[in-house]
Amino acid sequence: MSKGAETRERIIDRAYMVAGRLGIEGVTIGALADELNLSKSGLFAHFGSKEDLQLEVLKEGERRFQEIVIKPALKAPRGLPRLKKLFELWVDWDSNPRNPGGCIFITASVELDDREGRTRDYLVATQRNLLSFMTGAVRLCVEAGHFRPDIDCEQFAHEAYGLVLSHNHFKRLLRDPNAEKHASKAFERLVRSVQR
Repeated sequence: MSKGAETRERIIDRAYMVAGRLGIEGVTIGALADELNLSKSGLFAHFGSKEDLQLEVLKEGERRFQEIVIKPALKAPRGLPRLKKLFELWVDWDSNPRNPGGCIFITASVELDDREGRTRDYLVATQRNLLSFMTGAVRLCVEAGHFRPDIDCEQFAHEAYGLVLSHNHFKRLLRDPNAEKHASKAFERLVRSVQR
């Protein structure tokens, strides 16, 4: 790896950590240059704007999410075992030590929901892709005979996504020590409601 690529990787990693502490808007070229002992112009050479840098932070979050949640979930057998693994890993993602501020996507969604621009567009695309992936996992449960054939797969994905958001709120804001247990019970109830 070239020195420039190493520096860029180091910048993105630190920016991801800053976003975990301060939010996506806390990621600025000036503050990051100070943290990394780089000149602003040197950092600017890697990222032409604050928006470009923030976009790279979200891309790093997506890369980590694929590595920590999606790829391991795909190793589980198709159908209900995979769906359960996906939900379990998705809930655990919020507590993963590689995410010091919790889920970067939930944090960024609060900051970006009413703003237009490439950063918001990228975030929206990641979340739509995730919902589509979850919907596909539910369809595999139907095909495997684990779920009734008449269920609304998109509705199930919507409700499971809501459980993840609720878990995040209870765990991070309310500091509920039972957040994981409640999320798991709610998911099991959702699964039972559509099983054959």
